[in-house]
Amino acid sequence: MSERAVPGTRTHFQVVLPDESPEMPPRVLTELATRAEGVGADTLWLPDHLLPPEPYGRTFGGVYEPLVTLAHLAARTERIRLGTSVLVAPVRDPFTLAKQVATLHAISEGRFVLGVGVGWSREEFAAVGADFATRGARTDETLRLLRHLFEGEGPFEGRFHSYERGVFEPRPAGRVPVTVGGTSRAALERAAAWADSWQGVGLDVDGFVRARDRLRGLTDRPVLAWTRIAWSGEERDFARAVGLYRGLADAGADAVAVWFGPWAGFGERMERFADAVR
Repeated sequence: MSERAVPGTRTHFQVVLPDESPEMPPRVLTELATRAEGVGADTLWLPDHLLPPEPYGRTFGGVYEPLVTLAHLAARTERIRLGTSVLVAPVRDPFTLAKQVATLHAISEGRFVLGVGVGWSREEFAAVGADFATRGARTDETLRLLRHLFEGEGPFEGRFHSYERGVFEPRPAGRVPVTVGGTSRAALERAAAWADSWQGVGLDVDGFVRARDRLRGLTDRPVLAWTRIAWSGEERDFARAVGLYRGLADAGADAVAVWFGPWAGFGERMERFADAVR
């Protein structure tokens, strides 16, 4: 858990980077990352999709692979945290994922946050040969396996993955923060069991409070609660988006992450919004 994000402190401003367009030059993500750090954003997030059934866009963001991209951004930034919002864990090999996460945690000097979800596109699971029906159980086991590799010793036995002998390095020097995304009962239970923070998406203030309170009823651990919102640049929606951000902050959200629409003009919209919610 980040020492900068403690329950009861101010709401952190976070940014969901645009990754919806194959036409976007990769350098744009670097430029936006440094601009976000400049306006005081706490964390940058990147979405994840491997083989969506439709063209990339607002629904299927994730053109550039997030772990590789965040490793690059770690070298170009100094303070801002870097995370996945969210990585579709059950379509990835958990041993490879563990190596990637531990490496990214090390080269970013502890700034990486692993955000995970179970996924929702049955077509994408079928395309990559992953089992949609067991995605929740596989995600739970992935989180348990990563915790074992990072912090435990000896063999591991699971329903889907096991090993008797093996050396895992680099062992993270500190805890790798985990956030779990989703508003279903299963997602909240997963966050209560494994996460340092929980992420909602598409929630108004009342919806966030209801989900946050359900989460708090499932665990005595101090799990941070935050959510994602969007402002794509429509002038008529600016006041509404700022009001939603402030309402979530007043309701006790530990952070609010904002996506500012298509990459063209993203930086200007981000800076204007950041000024408005300071």
